[in-house]
Amino acid sequence: MSHGIDEEVANILININAVTFRFDPPYTYTSGMKSPIYLDNRIIISHPDERKKIIDLYIELIKNNIGLENIDYVSATATAAIPQGAWISDRLNIPMVYCRSDKKGHGKENQIEGDFKKGVNTVIIEDHISTAGSSIGNAEAIRGLGGNVSYVVATTTYETQKSLQQLKDAKLTLFTLTSGKTILEQAAKKEMLSAKEKKQVEDWFSDPVGWAKKHGFE
Repeated sequence: MSHGIDEEVANILININAVTFRFDPPYTYTSGMKSPIYLDNRIIISHPDERKKIIDLYIELIKNNIGLENIDYVSATATAAIPQGAWISDRLNIPMVYCRSDKKGHGKENQIEGDFKKGVNTVIIEDHISTAGSSIGNAEAIRGLGGNVSYVVATTTYETQKSLQQLKDAKLTLFTLTSGKTILEQAAKKEMLSAKEKKQVEDWFSDPVGWAKKHGFE
């Protein structure tokens, strides 16, 4: 993630309203965790010009940091990263699969959907890294089928300690286009939030689990 690219992507996400802040009450994630920031990268799919730019930058990042010669397959994490995975695999003209959060309860009971081959070098495509749990589940499913996977590429990350540790333990290297901290800095420059609110978001990045209690929302 170069300094210029991370700011450019942060501003794209802000400009298409993929980034929003809410403090009282904060957002509640699916996990039950409360947060003052919400990233919805799915909005990218509805903006063709911005979408093309984001995919261009994914391709550039993959070429520069992983090398096209080291990638045989793309595995997108369902459901949010499937569009990005499809566009990237199409641009690179390589096969794609996608990974469900769990095995299907019917039919072939697949977790990896598509025609996967043993021994192939696979890159995981994500839209956003929060805890990194879905990326690791994707990697475990690929490895379980005899595939090789060392890299995860995502649009955004909150860079939480939990995600960094879990990726390290899973022997996965993460590359992202931008980060929550860069997005916050760009949002502050646009005066989308006050200095006090910016500090609240910074506090959440430092301790997402304990944030709600600290700020009186539990």
